[in-house]
Amino acid sequence: MSGAAVPLYGYQKRWMLDTARMKIGRFARQTGKTFTTGLEIVDDGYVAAAQGRRSPWVILSRGERQAREAMNEAIKPHAKAYGMMFEEKEFDWAGDSGTHKALEVILPHGNSIMALPANPDTARGFSRNVFLDEFAFHKDSKAIWGALFPVISKGWKIRVTSTPNGKGNKFYELATADDDTWSRHVVDIYQAVAQGLPRNIDELRAGLADDDLWAQEFELKWLDEASAWLSYDLINAVEDDHAGDPDGYQGGVCYVGRDVGRRNDLHVIWVWEEIGDVLWCREIIEQKRQTFFTQDMAFDEVMRKYRVGRVCIDQTGMGEKVVEDAQRRYGSRVEGVLFTGSSKLIMATSGKERFEDRTVRIPAGNAALRSDLHKLRKVASATGAPRFVAERDDDHADRTWAAFLGIHALGRGGGTYEYQSVRDQIAEGDDDDEFAQFGRRHW
Repeated sequence: MSGAAVPLYGYQKRWMLDTARMKIGRFARQTGKTFTTGLEIVDDGYVAAAQGRRSPWVILSRGERQAREAMNEAIKPHAKAYGMMFEEKEFDWAGDSGTHKALEVILPHGNSIMALPANPDTARGFSRNVFLDEFAFHKDSKAIWGALFPVISKGWKIRVTSTPNGKGNKFYELATADDDTWSRHVVDIYQAVAQGLPRNIDELRAGLADDDLWAQEFELKWLDEASAWLSYDLINAVEDDHAGDPDGYQGGVCYVGRDVGRRNDLHVIWVWEEIGDVLWCREIIEQKRQTFFTQDMAFDEVMRKYRVGRVCIDQTGMGEKVVEDAQRRYGSRVEGVLFTGSSKLIMATSGKERFEDRTVRIPAGNAALRSDLHKLRKVASATGAPRFVAERDDDHADRTWAAFLGIHALGRGGGTYEYQSVRDQIAEGDDDDEFAQFGRRHW
């Protein structure tokens, strides 16, 4: 074995040198699990080449972006450090479920390492060693495992790594099973730092500002899914690398949810674009401790950029004036929603149905958003009527309610409307209106 691109810490060396055929690692965030497994894969290819035998690998990642990162950050650097000549390829891999972007590094003696998004189709499409990267976050993890197991049962090696992601996925089942089939490694952030990882734990925790997220992703706790309104499996299933990018806007009708907050809570504007029967998240605007004027400017920019069919705004408390001002500028397209037990149940139910039907797409890999969506809990009140709560930290599921408000806006119907940009509205407005004066200075 030659040298790694960088020195390894104790827990990384143990993982690297563990030659068990079936190996699973539960690692904290930022501990280098993909990087270290990439080193093992390259080293295996190096040894195989020296011995003149085949040992191909496939890396199955949660999405195309993650597959590319695994190849660029965990395979190519190590191959270069080993002094290995390799050929790079990128092509469309066609399967029963469609076409998937595949990346490949071809090593000496014909051994190759491929990386592509994981799904049951790609899992059954290869006969080679397998690395399931961040497996707890894969969509349809149980179906992927069902398709994959006949392949690895033929004697190929398998490596599975992830941080926890609730209890409703195959990674949880494999990591907690009481058997001797797997070689299991568990490394939380405290162990990693004690073994040399250069991280300031106090700064990390303060910057994350989310106790549940810290417990799960750094302390490796299995969070209870029983009372979560949106399970991590539901969240995983609708994540998409192309969601959340305003540049992806296709000019369709949009539905906007706006959750009002000022001091303790976030002010969140969520934009959904309707494409066919799917709502694509186009943009999420988050503000904290901003003036109402600044918040209104952000809202006006949304109304200018998108063809907005309807808006639903949290009218509770300080939202009264926000709704009144928005209706004055945009008329009947804006609806205020008072947050009561019944209205929250209606919005949460329609929102969950969208997640269950997989007719929404949300940004992938956004830890704060995932935590926000998962923290909403449905509990019984003393009267027996259900109510929704979220543990308060730096926010109060504000992103979730903004998303649900936008879905509610679609349910209320966009109606027939004439699209008119903010620029045009200002041109027709009152010269004394502060928003008109602001608009003339900036447009």
